[in-house]
Amino acid sequence: MRQRNLRRSILALGWFCCALAAAQVNLEVTVIRQQDRAPVEDVEVLVQNDAIGYSGQAKTNRQGKARFLGLSTSGVYQVFTPSDGAYYEARAENVKLRANFTRGVTLVLIPMEVRREELTVVGNSYARINTVNAEVSSTLSETEIETLPVEGRDITRALFRLPNVSQATGFFPEAPNVSVNGANSLYANYMIDGMDNNENFLGGQKFPTPVGVARSVTVLTNNYSTEFGRTGNGVFNITTKSGGNFLTGEAFTVWRPGPELDASSPFAQRDLSGNQVRDGFARSQAGFSVGGPITRDKTFYFFNVEQTSDDKDNILNSPSLGIADTVRGGNDFTYLSGKIDHYWSPRWQTSFRANVSRVEIERQGGGLEGGVTFPSAGNQQDRNAHLLALRNTYIGDSFVYEANLQNSRFRWNYGKPFQGDGPQVEVLDSQGLSAAILGHPGFIFDSVEDTFQIQQKLTYVRGRHTFKAGFDLITADFDLTGGGNVNGNYQVQLTAQQEAELRARTLGVGLSPTDIPADVAVLNYAVELQPNSYGKRQDLYSFYIEDLISVNSRLNLTLGLRYDYDNLSKGGDSGGDTDNLAPRFSFNYALDERSVIRGGYGLFYEKLPYAFFSDALQQNSTSAGFRQQLQQLIALGVLPADTDLDRVTFDGNLTVNPQNVDYLQGPTPDQVQNLRETAFSNERRILNPEGYDNPHTHQMSLGYQRQLGADLLFYVDLMHTRSYDLLRLRDLNAPASYTLTRDQVEGRSPEELRALVRSQAEADATRPVAPVAGGARNIVVTESGGESRYSAANFNLVKDKAADPYAYRLSYTLSRLRNNTEDINFRARDANDFEDEWGPSINDRTHLISAVFYYYPVDRLSLSLAALLQSGQPINRIPDAALFGTTDLNGDGRSFGDAYVGNSDRYPGETRNSDRLSWSETFDLGLGYNLNLWGQKLELRADVFNLFNATNLSGYANNATQSNQIQVGPADGGEFVRRNAAPPRQFQFSGRWVF
Repeated sequence: MRQRNLRRSILALGWFCCALAAAQVNLEVTVIRQQDRAPVEDVEVLVQNDAIGYSGQAKTNRQGKARFLGLSTSGVYQVFTPSDGAYYEARAENVKLRANFTRGVTLVLIPMEVRREELTVVGNSYARINTVNAEVSSTLSETEIETLPVEGRDITRALFRLPNVSQATGFFPEAPNVSVNGANSLYANYMIDGMDNNENFLGGQKFPTPVGVARSVTVLTNNYSTEFGRTGNGVFNITTKSGGNFLTGEAFTVWRPGPELDASSPFAQRDLSGNQVRDGFARSQAGFSVGGPITRDKTFYFFNVEQTSDDKDNILNSPSLGIADTVRGGNDFTYLSGKIDHYWSPRWQTSFRANVSRVEIERQGGGLEGGVTFPSAGNQQDRNAHLLALRNTYIGDSFVYEANLQNSRFRWNYGKPFQGDGPQVEVLDSQGLSAAILGHPGFIFDSVEDTFQIQQKLTYVRGRHTFKAGFDLITADFDLTGGGNVNGNYQVQLTAQQEAELRARTLGVGLSPTDIPADVAVLNYAVELQPNSYGKRQDLYSFYIEDLISVNSRLNLTLGLRYDYDNLSKGGDSGGDTDNLAPRFSFNYALDERSVIRGGYGLFYEKLPYAFFSDALQQNSTSAGFRQQLQQLIALGVLPADTDLDRVTFDGNLTVNPQNVDYLQGPTPDQVQNLRETAFSNERRILNPEGYDNPHTHQMSLGYQRQLGADLLFYVDLMHTRSYDLLRLRDLNAPASYTLTRDQVEGRSPEELRALVRSQAEADATRPVAPVAGGARNIVVTESGGESRYSAANFNLVKDKAADPYAYRLSYTLSRLRNNTEDINFRARDANDFEDEWGPSINDRTHLISAVFYYYPVDRLSLSLAALLQSGQPINRIPDAALFGTTDLNGDGRSFGDAYVGNSDRYPGETRNSDRLSWSETFDLGLGYNLNLWGQKLELRADVFNLFNATNLSGYANNATQSNQIQVGPADGGEFVRRNAAPPRQFQFSGRWVF
């Protein structure tokens, strides 16, 4: 297998290196007369970029347009028409380009007899109307990113300042922290310079891009080019920095002192990885970047190094053993990036980019509020990645051809034990209370993703048409070692004498499994039967073609067609989803040189996240009892008659409990494989025998942009999306429906309420297939059947600094998102009734206001104030287990886990997400002062997050299992438990030397 993959990689590399190529960054310049706003033909347009020694020229066509293809994103461009005696020179200065985009610039020719000051259209910023297409997008420039208060130089902490982007509630701590259009944060697509940067097991960034690497970051939220796909949601595309003819760079340090200055809070906070931290948390960062020429006008380099270290305390508290101590721990985040650009000739360019990250998140033992996990059972989460991307560029007279190759690797070891492989031991004291957890984290999750991406792109200009075509292949080989502990987990209980002797030894935090008496009573032993890694290769094929038609000087039409195929769609069937043809249409009409109206429709297909397929393998079984149950479901017509059990089943993870085991003498997995045939599981999964349809989304938008001034842009976009075939879980062996109403439970005593709950035995009696040894109670399959509806109106006002001492970005979004599935692990509360699940998304907001104000009162001093105001997120109301005795009112065996994915019933009479949290209001302040030292700039900065120390219970990036969005009791019951809150006022200080 490995040799075949190596041969495939070598062939791909050879094919790539034989191709010539170019970056899909273009510039379209329109020249009009000031008198009548008519396009001017045969005008010479010059473009210069001193940073890379570039100069180009072209003449306008009958529509007054001149096109420049395959430009670099490095440096800034000057675009101008020389004075010819009849007209003044028309110029747009400091034009910046971003990856995978055609920038439009309008130049106005003013007659010599007219005053020069009447020139009003320039192009020196991102606050410019889009005169090319209907893409709904927004960009943060390098200057804005550097001026914003950004926690820990983490680029994702700036993304929610962009329109249609909000902070997210995710389904695990490390989930991406921003949502586009209110959708699940895992569904957004992350790119670097137009190439894949997705951790494809679940979602989110593979390489967590730091601030020092980003020249700009753009979010594409609607009606973007057919070049972008594999999501029905948004795309974050980061344009990276490059070197140029002039030596530039920075060296920085960032310090977050933590509790010495931060306001206090009774709630735990989250570190940059999304994991909870509390007392003793502090952060320090340092790094540098440098870029410049290797050979002037020919070869350039850029390097960036950033290191973040966290200090954090946990409390270890074991009263039975007389131990109470603080356990120190830490996190380390290391990011390395490099880029080499070489211009072989004015037509041919090669670029090589490398990004490497090492993320180590320590679980040192103890707990935030106190715990009995000793350092011997400490472990570390590793999230390590590399991306190596190569791009060659060839620019012809009327075409650009680009071929890209990227190799990447992502290893996610969720519980790397500090002490290596070995058993876990839970020690109970003589009273039966947990006194210590020792040895091993008790589980294994070690996922490796090796990925190759190949892109072939062609842009060809002919007359009024700009054709774009391309092929994109991502092939990812996944390998997972997961499940329980193959070395066994022991639960033991000390006698009073053993407990006293162990306490007398005063071993403290150094207690380990070998310190426990060999004759201790073993209450339980559990061992994993699947010690081997397993996985599958996911192949994603994409083809697209697009025609940008310049109908006249005012109107552009874009017609495109994209095709996507995902081999995971095959599932347990003999073939996959092969009909994913996606048409897209849009228009951009210039009402005048200052305003455009734009709109369009597009169909977008989404890739399948590998996690759902991995779950279907990991939680599967080939036991005789389980296959017998599946055969019965086929006979009942629940499964298709042609279901091939060999295709849909797999020897997945299974933990069994051998009996009569002596301490540390438990059998190995090989010795107890026979127990697989008798072990009963509450839930097992299979691959879908009918395969999977890729989720798809219909996107519609209509927008208006108005250039209110040279540095002031207003725009509004109306959007509506309808998504189908979203993934969700169906229980093939679901019991009959059982739903309690509000009238049935109103005014009842706890004893009466518990009598209304259907028991598990009663529920099992109504299942299509009875549970059997070796089988399962719930037999679950992923299906493509979910839907969502999103509508929004977004209003924006963006002002660049220009000659003024201030700038700002204002955004207001009025939106509504409803769906009947929330996540790949979402299931209906009762009897697969998904129609009863329609409700607001977990990240739905009605109102979201983002305002960023930049002020430069005097030379060298900058002030930025960022406000985020948002109405409350939904609350899911669940039963009170103290009253009902459980949250599983219908007895279907799902009273565990996250209430947001259907594992808990809702309170009788409440619909999904029927309540709302209060508004959230956060203001962040940044102060920067520049000193001129020896001709270089030293920037001193202080950032204050949550300036007014507001207690926000909604809106901030959060984990659903810890969120206030899950509450017990009815919405009108008046009961509200504060489980978490946004960070209190916090301080961050930094120094940056810029040269």
